[in-house]
Amino acid sequence: MKFALAKVTAVKALAQHRLALRFADGAEGVYDCTPLLWGEVFAPLKDGKFFAQVYLDHGAPAWPNGADLDPGVLREAIEPLPGKGKPAARKVKAKLKARAVAEDQAPYAAPAPAGKPSALVDTRVVYCGDNLEQLQKLPPACVDLIYIDPPFNSNRNYEVFWGETKEKRAFEDRHESTKAYIEYMRPRCVELARVLKKTGSFYYHCDWHASHYVKVMLDQIFGENNFQNEIIWKRTHAHGSAGRFAPVHDTIFFFSGGEKHTWTNPTVPHEPDYVTKHFKNLDDKGRAFSPISLTGSGTRNGESGKPWRGIDPTKVGRHWAIPGDVMKRHKLSGETVQDRLDALDKAGLVYWPRDGDGTPRLKWYADELDGMAIGTVWNDIPPIAANAAERLGYPTQKPIALLERIIKASSNENDIVLDAFCGCGTALVAAQKLKRQWIGIDISPTACRVMAKRLRDVCGLPESEPLWRAGRGFVVRDLPWTVEKLRAMPPFEFENWAVIALGGIPNKTQVGDMGIDGRIFPVSAEANFPRRREGDLAGLDAEKFYPIQVKQKDKVGRPDIDAFQTVLLRENCDKGFFVSFDYSADAEREAGAFFKRTGKSIVLFTVDDILNEQLARKLA
Repeated sequence: MKFALAKVTAVKALAQHRLALRFADGAEGVYDCTPLLWGEVFAPLKDGKFFAQVYLDHGAPAWPNGADLDPGVLREAIEPLPGKGKPAARKVKAKLKARAVAEDQAPYAAPAPAGKPSALVDTRVVYCGDNLEQLQKLPPACVDLIYIDPPFNSNRNYEVFWGETKEKRAFEDRHESTKAYIEYMRPRCVELARVLKKTGSFYYHCDWHASHYVKVMLDQIFGENNFQNEIIWKRTHAHGSAGRFAPVHDTIFFFSGGEKHTWTNPTVPHEPDYVTKHFKNLDDKGRAFSPISLTGSGTRNGESGKPWRGIDPTKVGRHWAIPGDVMKRHKLSGETVQDRLDALDKAGLVYWPRDGDGTPRLKWYADELDGMAIGTVWNDIPPIAANAAERLGYPTQKPIALLERIIKASSNENDIVLDAFCGCGTALVAAQKLKRQWIGIDISPTACRVMAKRLRDVCGLPESEPLWRAGRGFVVRDLPWTVEKLRAMPPFEFENWAVIALGGIPNKTQVGDMGIDGRIFPVSAEANFPRRREGDLAGLDAEKFYPIQVKQKDKVGRPDIDAFQTVLLRENCDKGFFVSFDYSADAEREAGAFFKRTGKSIVLFTVDDILNEQLARKLA
């Protein structure tokens, strides 16, 4: 017997001797591996009526949970496997045999839990690291929607989260030329195209500095035929710009993964002026409507060209044209066109000219408007205001309404959304609020921690490995949770990591920070200032707070403690926190002596204390 076998395109190892498989036709499933010496997995054939017993030449299934395997380990053959038994040698190629099962026998495949996406890719995960490396680990065609807002050629350095004062040095041009910028982005976009489904969509957010070069690159990678739109988003108001028109917009390039991409036909409400101008008539119930034509251009020989109530549309070169959605909305019907016109009139939906002369028209009600199709110029989503509740202080943070529009337009609930330059996590928050699955990647550890806090605070999503495994939480992967990596971290990143780890708000100002790298506000202060945001310390000097000082030193000495004592005395703070890798004996003695003299305490934390979760013990 010979069968048309299903080609396996991706394999992922799961716990308890299970494999997740994706087939060329898009079907997916999770299958048990029996613990034989050479391994065995049951896989369906394309018609779903047979099992395929696939033998693996990698020995017993003992791969680590979550490992991505080469589909080549599933060697395909169509001749039956000779009798079972141990292969003569490890080098023997695995064979594949198929056996029929009864039509009423359920296939041996565990159904995917409701609300859970593909078993081949983990979602609700934030990865900290180079997105090129992480993208290469993802299986092909696993993502429904990709949005990226990568570093522009202007330039933002993604190793730095807060861009203020002396840290603006890190905003120097990372890419020495446009060519270098494109070379940096090209391999990443190639990987993004690889992981995008044929039904998926890709959005690239950029500005005028390199947008024309980006478009050429994307045409080469995604294909010119898959280009859908160039979206113009007005991100700011007009401002002075010497010798030129003021640049006030960003560009978003929209590509599809194939011809049949997901599209939900999004709309926006009509402008009030439009409704006032076009819906001037009122019916006997006070509903505003606009009389629109019940005819279409051109004559017809069938029913639509016949007269109705003495009115012949063909005399003026037209025919009756009744909108189908109107009949459906009002649950009307009729065998002929004339019957349907009678039904409309009986329902009070036909507008007759007052003078009795002229063609009747359809009453189009303002409260039945479906909304206005969204064009490619978006000037209805303002940038984030300085006092907006969602503002985090991130240099290029985008409004959540912008991401919600994109996600609603190009995905459905439970689809997978990927942001490979996720910064402060706006795309992830929007995806979570809209009931999508999501994956985030960013190279900045501070950005990853801030977006994790945002997911917890804004979405109410717990950061927990057990809850994530149960489908009710999220996790952050690959943070530099080792002393060695923290030592190598850029100083400003290290300061932000330490402050956020203590639950504080980082100070954006690095020059003239008066010895304060961050602040912790007690509950009483939070109650008096509920709209405080990360990095937003202006106007809070009168609030009660505890200062944080961070030193990326192997061993902090007494002079550093003396300087921090001055901060506590100047700010009249009862307590302060110090973070470093270690402290000299003199530093520890001076912190104790300061408490005896003033009653003000300096709590000394080491990096090991934070990594080993000793914060609660020291704060007790």
